[in-house]
Amino acid sequence: MSPRSSSSSLYCAEDAEDVSLWDTAAGEDSSDQWSFAVDSDNGHRPLPILLSEEREHMPRMDYRSRFFSRTLHATTRQDSINWIFKVIDFYQFRPVTAYLSVNYLDRFLSTNNLPSVTKGNDAHRRINDGWPMQLLSVACLSIAAKLEETHVPLLLDLQILDPKYVFDPKTVRRMELFVMAALRWRMRAVTPFDFFLHFGATIFPQVDGESRPFLFSRAADLIIRTHRVVDFLGFRPSIISAAALLCAASDLSDPSSNDAADCLGRLYEYVNQDEVGSCLQLMEEYLIDTCPSARRFKTKPLIEPLTPQSPVGVLDAASCASCDTRKSSVGVACNSDQPPMKRRRLDERQCTDGNSWRR
Repeated sequence: MSPRSSSSSLYCAEDAEDVSLWDTAAGEDSSDQWSFAVDSDNGHRPLPILLSEEREHMPRMDYRSRFFSRTLHATTRQDSINWIFKVIDFYQFRPVTAYLSVNYLDRFLSTNNLPSVTKGNDAHRRINDGWPMQLLSVACLSIAAKLEETHVPLLLDLQILDPKYVFDPKTVRRMELFVMAALRWRMRAVTPFDFFLHFGATIFPQVDGESRPFLFSRAADLIIRTHRVVDFLGFRPSIISAAALLCAASDLSDPSSNDAADCLGRLYEYVNQDEVGSCLQLMEEYLIDTCPSARRFKTKPLIEPLTPQSPVGVLDAASCASCDTRKSSVGVACNSDQPPMKRRRLDERQCTDGNSWRR
């Protein structure tokens, strides 16, 4: 069915029964500021419990590498995340809702196979631009909104801002059940926001009460931005949280002071310093203008990046289909004679689909 159709036939024609037939894999605004609350119910749980449980709410270990082997397509994931974030910005949902939506999507894709969709005469079977990925995106967003928001739009009202397909509520609800069952009903995932209260008090006891909302808001923005970059999939929520807080606090405190050194020492009792340094380096490469503190924490990456090294290069490689030609050169852009891409800001990497129907 073509996604471009008259208003009387905008519903996707896929039968809701088809959802139950999907195969399970062998294994398991553009606004720059998030000004609303980032509190999480898990944030009041003891820190040791959060640290022990966070790995249970991450995608499979091989999920990240599948984007580079072309088993999964980074642009497909990017398009879905862009649409989810646009809807979240429109309804002014909380950052936790945004994080959980993508978390559900990644965890599902890491353990389940969506029906393959062949586009045109392309012999390579792929899920790019197909209805399965759009249905999964709607379901993940709906589940997260129901879990975190006090006011949730109707399922039809949730499918706005030029989605590729629109599904009837019955189909979406069946997909929601399918996703929750596939994730073993572990929907209260541990997120980077759960560590804000713990790490904030540990790292920045000198930050006054008036500055803390700014600190958490800026860190939340950084955390949400990392979702678009597959390189960050290898980091645990606690690592991303610590790196984002350090990055956001670069203008609020001097990390070279004795007090700051003591605070960092207490932080590294809970998280690995090398991992935090690696995450900070990626934030510098991807958000260099908003994370000057990353330069002060240079360490040897604990998680060796797969080709390409630059997170922006990951998206460029997926977009220009040149991953195969770059495997022998780490961190090289699509055209070697072009200037480095690392200073591109995240908001400049918005993917658009020229084939999307417009109302």
